[in-house]
Parts: sequence; C-alpha cells; structure tokens
Amino acid sequence: MAAPIVTGIMSYGMSGRIFHAPFLHAHPGFELKAITERSKKIAAERYPDIISYNSIDELLADDEIELIVVNTPNNTHHDLATLALKAGKHVLIEKPAADTVAETKALFDLGRAQNKQVFIYQNRRWDSDFLSIKQVIESGELGKLIEVTFRFDRYKPVLSPKAFKETGGAGANGLVYDLGPHLLDQLISLFGKPTKFNKVKAAHREGSQVDDYFFFQLSYPGDLNVMAASNLLTAQPVPAFVLHGSKGTYIKDRVDVQEFQLDQNMLPTDARYGLEDAGTEGKLTTINEDGSKNVKTIPSVKGNYMGLFEAVYQSIRNSVPYPITEENILTQMELLEA
Repeated sequence: MAAPIVTGIMSYGMSGRIFHAPFLHAHPGFELKAITERSKKIAAERYPDIISYNSIDELLADDEIELIVVNTPNNTHHDLATLALKAGKHVLIEKPAADTVAETKALFDLGRAQNKQVFIYQNRRWDSDFLSIKQVIESGELGKLIEVTFRFDRYKPVLSPKAFKETGGAGANGLVYDLGPHLLDQLISLFGKPTKFNKVKAAHREGSQVDDYFFFQLSYPGDLNVMAASNLLTAQPVPAFVLHGSKGTYIKDRVDVQEFQLDQNMLPTDARYGLEDAGTEGKLTTINEDGSKNVKTIPSVKGNYMGLFEAVYQSIRNSVPYPITEENILTQMELLEA
C-alpha cells in the first residue's frame, strides 16, 4: 500500500469531531496528523498523538501535511481553501463549496494550476436511505419515473446560537446553503443537470434574517418532475423520499443513523455502524397484471461515509476519478445561488 495521506483538519467542532476525524483515523490510507483548536484543546482525548495547532496558519505551514479538510463556517470556505491550495495542499471542502458559482470555479481552476485536487464533501451519497433509493431506481421496478420528491425537514423554531448561521447579507447562510447541498447533490447524482428549474425560499421563524424554508422544482427530459424541499418549522415530517413511476411507488423515511451513532462515539469500524433500525425499511408498491397491489419492504443498504474517504484516497493515490464531479458541484452552485 502507498504511504498514507497525511491530513490536517481546520476545525474540531461538530463537523470535525463527527464527520471527519473518526474516518481519517480509521482509514489505513490516511494519517490524521493535526487539527486546529483555537480555545478548547480536546481532540487529544480521543487522538492522543494528534498535534493541536493554535491557528490555521500553523496548520498550513506544516510541510508534511498533504490534505486539508476545510470545515469552517460556510462563508470562509473559498478564502481558506484558497490559502490551503496555495500552500500546496489538496483540499476536502465541507458543503457548500463556496458562496457563488464564480468562487467555486476559481477553486477548481486554482487546484488545476497548483496540480492539487479539490474535493467537495457530500457525504449523504452514502446514506443508507439514499442508497436504497438508488437500488430501487436501478431495479427498474418503478418503470418510467414520473415524479420524485426529496425532503429534509426539522422543527427548530429557535434561532441558532451560532451568529454566523443566522446572519443575512453576504455569505452562504440560511437553509438553502445548509441542507440544500445535501438534497441537490443526491438528485444531481441521480438525474444530472435539470433542463429548467424554479426556486422558492422564505423566512418564517420569528426574527430570522435568513431563509428557513425552500422548495426547488427541477425539470428533466421525459417530463420527469423532481422536487426538493426543506422546512425548519415542520412539526410532523412526512416521508422524506417519495418516488412515483409508471409501474409503482416507493416511499422511504429519512432514517440514516450514522450521524447519531458517530455523535455517540461509535466507531465507523463497529459492525453495527450504518445499519438502520428494524422497522424502518422503505415500502415499494407495484401493480400486478390483474390490477391488485403488490407491497414489499426494501431493506436498506448499510450506510457508510467511509466510502467518501476511500474515494478521496483512490483519487489522490491512484488517480481514480472522484465521483462528486466538478460539473456536479457547479450545477448545484447554480441552483443554490439563483
């Protein structure tokens, strides 16, 4: 096996603790060397050998580090990823890639100029519920797809204590840039770039300066109608995934357990990791030739965000194309920025 990719993480907040460090530590192709912790020095409690730098400048000055995870607030992604690329590092950037299409293009262009790779972290392509959607579509049991709806709803009426998440004006803030990248990336990975789209966003929480509701309607060839929606004031969520085709319907709740398990300090190497709870299977309804209904449950594929890190490793060490392409991300950014 090639030498491990020496890696540093820009922040050890929720994102670094849950979505990055456990995988970089567990994957034999990476060496998690360092992290930036400006105040609380807690990473060493789980990773005793890790270096805790006081600043991002110190992290970027570490010549041994090849890959930097940019997991800072949304509106800093472009500037900090730019610094990392200019320091000669590959970058894995949390969604959203940047504030605008122009900034995102600039990052990919800079990566090419520096002969470094720009990866965007879209982990929910490896959610168990989404993997079951792909499985059902690829089976052909739904026939010709007619309508697809993906939702990501929560009930959070209180504004976030993190001021940068609730600040209007410039910057990639609000629900469109928070949960929009997840839904749009999943749909773009399935169907590609829409031929046209409509977008609605609104702010309904008391005192909110940023959008807390959005709805995208995406049109595709063959009159396929695709919708993505999210609302922070949904007291009783409806099924997160609803697909209607000429031969049947598939309905699935959003039940991926990885974030919860990681927050409870379960390791991604645990045999239970990524397995949905019993009773949360999707339901596929098809119509028999005599007109009667055939209903069956579809067990989900095991979710595993390690797939993303394996893809990063294979791309850096073996030049295997990263599945989340530049074209995918630029399409997403066009929809977010519109």
